[in-house]
Amino acid sequence: MRKAISIALVSLLLIVQNARPQATKTPVAAHGPSVAVGSRGVVVSGRPAATAAGVKILEQGGNAADAGAATLLALSVTYVGAFCVGGEVPILVFDAQQKNLKLLEGQGEAPRDPKAIAWYMQHGIPDGDVKAAAVPSTIDAIVTLLKLYGTKSFEEVVQPTLAILDAGGPSWYIDTGSGTKIETGMNWQADMAVTFRKLVESEKTAKGTREQKLQAVSDRFYRADIAAALEAWYIEKGGFLRKADLAAHKTPVVDPLKGTYRGYTIYKAGPLTQGPYLLQTLRLLEGFDLKKMGFNSADYIHTVIEAEKLALADRDEYYGDPNFAKVPMQQLLSDQYTAMRRGLIDPKKASLELRPGDPYNMKPTKPPTITGPWHGGTTVMCVTDKFGNVVAATPSGLSSTAGVAGHTGIIHGARLSSLNTFPGTPDVIEAGKRPRITLSPTLLFHDNDPVMAISVAGGDQQDQAAIQVILNYVEFGMSPEEAFKAPRFSTTHFISSFGQDRADLGSLSVPTTLPEGVQDDLRARGHVVTTSRSGVGGVALIEIDPKTKQATAVGPAAGKEE
Repeated sequence: MRKAISIALVSLLLIVQNARPQATKTPVAAHGPSVAVGSRGVVVSGRPAATAAGVKILEQGGNAADAGAATLLALSVTYVGAFCVGGEVPILVFDAQQKNLKLLEGQGEAPRDPKAIAWYMQHGIPDGDVKAAAVPSTIDAIVTLLKLYGTKSFEEVVQPTLAILDAGGPSWYIDTGSGTKIETGMNWQADMAVTFRKLVESEKTAKGTREQKLQAVSDRFYRADIAAALEAWYIEKGGFLRKADLAAHKTPVVDPLKGTYRGYTIYKAGPLTQGPYLLQTLRLLEGFDLKKMGFNSADYIHTVIEAEKLALADRDEYYGDPNFAKVPMQQLLSDQYTAMRRGLIDPKKASLELRPGDPYNMKPTKPPTITGPWHGGTTVMCVTDKFGNVVAATPSGLSSTAGVAGHTGIIHGARLSSLNTFPGTPDVIEAGKRPRITLSPTLLFHDNDPVMAISVAGGDQQDQAAIQVILNYVEFGMSPEEAFKAPRFSTTHFISSFGQDRADLGSLSVPTTLPEGVQDDLRARGHVVTTSRSGVGGVALIEIDPKTKQATAVGPAAGKEE
């Protein structure tokens, strides 16, 4: 049965836009996106070596879950500072055989010690320090992906990564947030290889079924000697995580959130991420004739940005770990609430304030809980195979300056900085709570068939880029490559997901190529317009033709199974 599972995997890290586009087995012109087209399986990621790892597993008979696991493992050691073993990776999985779609919530938790939480509330959450590290979730997420959907062993999918590690590398990595070189003072690649080989050893010596052997991999990492080594490092560096925190970690498998737009169905991760605001935005936009407005016209840009501002305000007001916060998602996506909120969009005037709604009392606005004063690492991976299933994953490490954990080779992220210290808010730090993350993969379906998987790097900008890719494809009929290359715009009119203390009210960044007349029109409506030569978000996508099953991958480094 597992041989009939095919997965298109999309993963992303925060700095993919800085990755030089390169192709594996599919050369493209210089300075253009990497494109791979095939019906047997395609892979796109933020690193050529990671793409090659996924392609190799496909060619060895693995399915897309297997190839996705291999690609993720390779990304964790080739894009350090953006994604790492100590990071996180939410994964959307569509099983074509079962016609079933699930979300693997690959996100770690805050320490469970109440004294640690009291320290955060008094001192804040340090940015990049070991105290900002959540429980590493990458290994268990990959093991869960393999157990539920794969055919290969951990030993098989980790082999390309071991080859990369055995080749060696520098004793430093780049903090993707600041661009600072972090000196490790050791050959962390060799140590990481030792850790991976310990996991392989546990799988090979464990008795029982394939699933039980894979579980032994996770148990070695979270509940045995590797966890003990991590705990010793946490104590040495003044961190709050302990072995008990690692032992309690398990990747939840839940139903994803679903929305519709113009006959398409969109699947997103829930309010543990920022993903639902994409669905809220598209619901608002469905009431406008965007195609008639014209691509990147002043009316079009204004309408999209104003809808995003409203949805983002609800994100900041209501989203959080659903195990701790009651999130009124059904009300936020309801017809009544959407219609009320849509009426707030003034076609000729930009909003210059944060305007969350009140879904409980069905009122269009309420004062925001978090108030100012406001001033005016992630990579990508997509995989398909020949069977037709789809996975969209978003791995990240969120730039850490904490260094390598002793001699494990493991580098941690700093994801706890996506929690806050505002009591009573849904994303306030609590014992064992998961941060509300920006990582937000997207699957687009039409007539019950997957037609596109999208992954975007860029923190708070991720879903702004994804919204525009979807609109390019649905409203303007663009090809995958055209949708990828089309110039994008963005706003920072929201509370930042990294520190919760920034909001640029009225901001609108547009491409430098946007005509001056359009820019002047937007300024006249009250937008605080700036121009940028760089694109918004680092996009990777796969389009799948439901009739021919041919897949087109576009992104930094694309390849296909021959």
